[in-house]
Amino acid sequence: MFRRRPLMRAAVVGGGAYVVGKKVQQSRQHTADQDAQLAAQQAPQAAPAEESGSTDDKMAQLKQLKELLDSGVLTQAEFDAQKQKILQSM
Repeated sequence: MFRRRPLMRAAVVGGGAYVVGKKVQQSRQHTADQDAQLAAQQAPQAAPAEESGSTDDKMAQLKQLKELLDSGVLTQAEFDAQKQKILQSM
C-alpha cells in the first residue's frame, strides 16, 4: 500500500506536466498562426510597391504587350486596357 502513493503522485505530476506542455504547444501554435495571418495580410500591400518600376521596365512591358497583340494572343481592346494601366503608372 505504501508503494501506491509514490506511483500515484508520479502519475499525477506526470499527467499535469503533460497537460501544461500541451497548452504551451497550443499557445505557441496559435501565436504562429496569427503571425502567418498578419504576414499574409501585409504581403499584398508590399506588391504594388514592386510594380512601380523604372521607365525602362515600363517600355519593356509595352513592347511585350505589342508582341502579344501582333501574335494574336491579345485583342486590341485588351492591349489598349493594359497599355493604359502601364502608362498611368508612369
